[in-house]
Amino acid sequence: MFEIARAQRWLRRAFFLAAAFAFVMALLPQPPQIPGQPGDKIQHMLAFFTLGALAAAGWRDRSILTLFAPLAILGGAIELFQAIPALHRDAEWLDWLADMGATLVALIVTRGVLNRG
Repeated sequence: MFEIARAQRWLRRAFFLAAAFAFVMALLPQPPQIPGQPGDKIQHMLAFFTLGALAAAGWRDRSILTLFAPLAILGGAIELFQAIPALHRDAEWLDWLADMGATLVALIVTRGVLNRG
């Protein structure tokens, strides 16, 4: 039990670091290029799949809905901030849908994998 609690603490730390990283990268006026240059939607889905997986593993005692809601809010907040003209970013509500879809898939898949073990 101690090892699981320790692992969850590390996963929670990783989640908050990843969330902060995703938020900052989403708001940079000119974020650095990623190798292979995946499209904007792919980047959103990768970020939120990662956040969803870390959340599902770090907070195993929480329901999927409880974990999904704050991540959906984070995705929406990113799009609202990207609408600020001074940031020189484009807010697209389809990005928010991509965020929520990737989050939901990650939460369900990660929970399924963890519950098998």
